[in-house]
Amino acid sequence: MTLAAEVDSLLETFGVPRERYRRGSRAVSSPLTGEVIANVPDADAADADRAIEQAKDAFLAWRLTPSPRRGELVRMLGEELRTAKPALGRLVTIEAGKILSEGLGEVQEMLDICDFALGLSRQLYGLTIASERPNHRMMEQWHPLGPVAVITSFNFPVAVWSWNAALALVCGCPVIWKPSQKTPLTALAVQALYARAAARFGDAPDGLSALLIGGPEVGELLVDDIRLPLVSATGSTAMGRKIGPRLAQRFARALLELGGNNASIVCPSADLDLALRAIAFAAIGTAGQRCTSLRRLFVHRSIYDALIAKLKQVYASVRIGNPLLQPDALVGPLIDSAAFHKMEAALAEARAVGGGVFGGGRYELAQHPEAYYARPALVELPGQIGPALRETFAPILYVMPYSEFDDALAMHNAVPYGLSSSIFTADLREAEIFISAAGSDCGIANVNMGPSGAEIGGAFGGEKETGGGREAGSDSWKAYMRRLTSAINYGRELPLAQGVRFDIG
Repeated sequence: MTLAAEVDSLLETFGVPRERYRRGSRAVSSPLTGEVIANVPDADAADADRAIEQAKDAFLAWRLTPSPRRGELVRMLGEELRTAKPALGRLVTIEAGKILSEGLGEVQEMLDICDFALGLSRQLYGLTIASERPNHRMMEQWHPLGPVAVITSFNFPVAVWSWNAALALVCGCPVIWKPSQKTPLTALAVQALYARAAARFGDAPDGLSALLIGGPEVGELLVDDIRLPLVSATGSTAMGRKIGPRLAQRFARALLELGGNNASIVCPSADLDLALRAIAFAAIGTAGQRCTSLRRLFVHRSIYDALIAKLKQVYASVRIGNPLLQPDALVGPLIDSAAFHKMEAALAEARAVGGGVFGGGRYELAQHPEAYYARPALVELPGQIGPALRETFAPILYVMPYSEFDDALAMHNAVPYGLSSSIFTADLREAEIFISAAGSDCGIANVNMGPSGAEIGGAFGGEKETGGGREAGSDSWKAYMRRLTSAINYGRELPLAQGVRFDIG
């Protein structure tokens, strides 16, 4: 069976109409082989307007549906995803190039956030506040915000949508999804699974979940539409710089998940075997195409040679290949040729500033001449210079020695991004300093593990040029709601706050 035929079979299983992936003008390629596997139609301005108007109408009904009832829809969505996990995980591998366990792991994230959101549907708590005025009560409530636009990236083609959609739906908000133009097929599959859940639910309003496929112009329509009070966008910092001011201009909320130049510090007391496994997964996993991928590594000079020697053994032996044909492969392809050429340019720049490059280059697969597999690269730099200061979405790890902990921490924070970070140490003081106010300036800071692999229960996101947004766990649900403060006077007098007197006789 060809890859295109397998895609046909999978999408037919999900119930996606054939015209949605065989009769369009936008070609969709699989990074596994480079071949075209589908042709999808793009949405136009009229489609976007219709979806937004339907979402606006759906909001009027959905906001009045009790939140535990809204949670039932998300529970049913989770059940559909659980049943479809093997097929959807495989489709993620085909369309995004992830190894099979990572494709399945992404779907598991969707199940986890549905479980989280179901519980949350009974915990959208407000506050009762003591009033300074006699016979008064103050309280805070959280109410649904309105229709939400979700713009996602190729590297987590379905999980990031679910982080937003599951919470938005239980909070009373419809969702309009614009997936990456590189990965629309998984979005079609998920929307079909949502439709199944909505049919079982029975009274979900039309337009509660919508899908708009297309290029940046479709995203721009969502960013600029005043009917959408919140836009959640995942992508590059460059993208965030474009859409952030446009959202601010119309006073819309922006939930931005942007770039990350993530780092780890390996201290003298670190368990090197544990650190080796963690570093390898964080730097090499997903072919370096996670926003939380490890890109900078600061190693104490006393253990530098020992750790780098072991890392080079890993880099020389790691298995690269098409995960559908080589199930034990740990490194799949880059998403496309542009990603490979950016990697090559970064490595050339590293050499030009005195870096020693181990690995890198294209990994040729004779049966897939149009695909872009790359050897992970380990780059030893004399200091944090050149391409180490920027994010390159590829499996490049820049390694730098340090002598003093304070110097390593300063270098760690000396980049404009602030997503994820970690430290390897058995020294309690170093660990506590790293996660203190004086330590890592990132949104995520881990101890004795890598910077990648976040769990649903915690809020995900970062600081500085990472955008400041938070998704998934903790109190991230508040992004999809508006806060209402109320004061209730149940007495017969009218005392004013702060002792103000206003007697009108």
